[in-house]
Amino acid sequence: MTETTSFEAPGRLGSGRPRFYGQGLPYRQIGDLNGKLFVIEGPDRVGRSTQARLLSEWLESEGHAVMSTGFRRSGLTSAGLAQARMARNMHRITTSLFYATDFADRLENQIIPAMKAGFICLSDRYIYTTFARDTVRGADPEWLRRVYGFALVPDVVLYLRVEVDDLVSRVISGGGFDFWESGMDAGLADNLYDSFRAYQTRIIEQLDRMAEEYGFVTIDASRSVPEVFADLKTEIARII
Repeated sequence: MTETTSFEAPGRLGSGRPRFYGQGLPYRQIGDLNGKLFVIEGPDRVGRSTQARLLSEWLESEGHAVMSTGFRRSGLTSAGLAQARMARNMHRITTSLFYATDFADRLENQIIPAMKAGFICLSDRYIYTTFARDTVRGADPEWLRRVYGFALVPDVVLYLRVEVDDLVSRVISGGGFDFWESGMDAGLADNLYDSFRAYQTRIIEQLDRMAEEYGFVTIDASRSVPEVFADLKTEIARII
C-alpha cells in the first residue's frame, strides 16, 4: 500500500488480509492474519484496563485464545520508558518516538504473531491515544501519522467515552492525581487538579475527533462496569 496521511476506518479485508496505515512493515511479508485485533480506547481513569480484563476472561470462557497488550509492555523498551517517566526530563518528541518504538516492537513481536496463530488480540489503548497525547503537547498530527505508517488497522476500536467531571470524581475516589495523567509536563496549569481537567479535556476532544473521522464505536462509559461490559460484548460478538 502507498503511504497516506489520513487513516481508514477499522476493519479487515477479506480472507484475513491485513491493512496498514501506510506502508506497513516493508521489510517483512506478513501474509494472512487469522486472528482479530480489538482496541479499547479512552482517556485515563475511564476503566479501560478493567474492561479489557473482563473481555479477556469472557472470550477465553467462550473458547477463544486471547493475547492482551498495552502501552509499555514491550520487553525492548518498558524498562527505559519507566525510567524516563520517573526522570521527567525527555523532550516531547523524544518521548513520542520512544512510545513509537514500544508500539513497533509489540506489533511485530506480539500482536502480529498472535494474530497469525488465530488469537484475538485485545489492546488497552493503541496509536490513537498517542496521537491525542502528542497533539495536545504540540506535535504535528501529520508527522505522527507518517511515523505510525507501519500500524495495523484494527478490526474495531471501542471508545469508552466520559466527560471530564466523571474522570475527576474517579480520580478523587481512587487515590489522587498523577503527574502524567494530569499532563503537568504540558504546562497547562500550575497544580495537579487544574492541569488534569485541562489536559484530559483536550484528550477527550482529540479522541472525539478521531471517533468521528475513523469510525470508532463509542460506548457511554459513565455507567456501571456491568453495563459498559454488556455493550462491549455486544459489539465484539458482531465481529466474532
